[in-house]
Amino acid sequence: MKIQCKINGRPVERDVREDARLLDFLREDLELTGTKEGCGEGECGACTVVMDGKAVVSCLVLAMQADGTEILTIEGLEKDGALHPLQQAFVETGAVQCGFCTPGFILSAYALLIRTPNPTEEEILTALEGNICRCTGYAKILEAVQLAAERMRSAG
Repeated sequence: MKIQCKINGRPVERDVREDARLLDFLREDLELTGTKEGCGEGECGACTVVMDGKAVVSCLVLAMQADGTEILTIEGLEKDGALHPLQQAFVETGAVQCGFCTPGFILSAYALLIRTPNPTEEEILTALEGNICRCTGYAKILEAVQLAAERMRSAG
């Protein structure tokens, strides 16, 4: 089946297998390897991408369901070699440990911040509840999202 979508702001048109997951399409066909496979069951959030403004676990989405959508992966956040405020905040606060889960956390937070620029701590925790990190406590991740939200509001 042929799909057409926008990925990281660029139009993409490709043939996909009927059983191909969005995760596989991104990693294997498009070589966007920032999207990680953790559990393969939608439980860990490592494969989170933003589809049409919503965080989705790409291991549970068929590639053909991406037809006509706009998708953002971690590779699409940086602009002209500069990290997005969320990426920068994760680095500055020490929220990045091994880095495997980080893209999923950042994209879940991004989906929250585009619809809720001034989230409460509870809203942040709810948005991140589908993401699991085995290396760190979640305090630094929460701090990073709060810092990024503040910077994104200030930047307008």
